Amino acid sequence: MKLSSLFYLLFVVLLFVWPASAQDTSSELALWPESLVPDEPDDIEKRKKPTTTDKTGKMRIAYVDNPTLTVYRASEKNANGAAVVICPGGGYNILAWTHEGTEIAEWLNSIGVSAFVLKYRVPRRDPVTPHVLPLQDAQRAIRLVRSNAEEWGVDPKRVGMLGFSAGGHLACNAAVRYASSASEVRDEIDLELGKPDFVVPVYAVTNGEKRGRKAGEYLGVDTQVTKTTPPMFIVHNHKDSIVPASQSTLLYDALLQAGVDSELHIFN
Repeated sequence: MKLSSLFYLLFVVLLFVWPASAQDTSSELALWPESLVPDEPDDIEKRKKPTTTDKTGKMRIAYVDNPTLTVYRASEKNANGAAVVICPGGGYNILAWTHEGTEIAEWLNSIGVSAFVLKYRVPRRDPVTPHVLPLQDAQRAIRLVRSNAEEWGVDPKRVGMLGFSAGGHLACNAAVRYASSASEVRDEIDLELGKPDFVVPVYAVTNGEKRGRKAGEYLGVDTQVTKTTPPMFIVHNHKDSIVPASQSTLLYDALLQAGVDSELHIFN
C-alpha cells in the first residue's frame, strides 16, 4: 500500500496543529465482557494512581485495570470507511491521553476516518515484558472494531493502528505477533482477526534491547517482521533524545528486506 505525498503532508501538518473539537460525540466501551480482564495480578489495585491534567490541558492516565475503547465515528457526510485504533504512549506506565489520543481521533474524524482510542492497561504489570497484557488489549480492540464494523460504518478490511512511543511499540506488536493466542476465546468478538491492516508508528520503540534496555524489555518487533506484516507509515524526529530515530530505521530496514510496502519520514 503506497501512501500518497498529499496524505503525508496532511499527516505531518495536521497531526500536531489540529484543534480539539468543541463537540464530544465519543462513547466509551469496555473491552472485555463483564470487566473480566484476563491475567490481571491480584494485587494490582495497590499500585493505583490518580489521573492528572497539566496547565495546558494534557491529561495523563496513570492507572487502568478495566481497559476500554473510546469510539469517535467519522460523520456520515465525510466517512470513507477507514478505521484507526489509537494507542497513546507513556512507557507502559501512563497514557498520554489527550495529545496522543483524543486529539488525534478528532483529527482523523476531520479527514473521514473513524477513530478508536485504546485505554490499555497501565502501569506495567511486568517490568521486563510490559507489553504482554497491553497486547491482549490491543488485539481485543482490533477485534471489537471488526465485530462492529457494519454498525460503525467501517470496512473490516481497512482497520489500522496508530501508536506513539510505547504505544507505537504496542501497535507494531499487534502487527507482527497477531498469530499468538493472547487470551482464551470468550465470545464471538475473539473469533475476529486481531491483526491490523496497516500501522502508523510515531517515534516508536521497536527494539528495546538495541536501545540499551535489559534483554526482553521492549521486546523487538523488527526481528519479527515477515512478508505478511501489514504496511507501515513510520514517523520520527532525528533529535529524539528518548527514543532514537535509529529505532525506526531498524524497523524500516526489516520491512524493506521482507518486501512490505512502507514509508519512513524522519524530521529535523
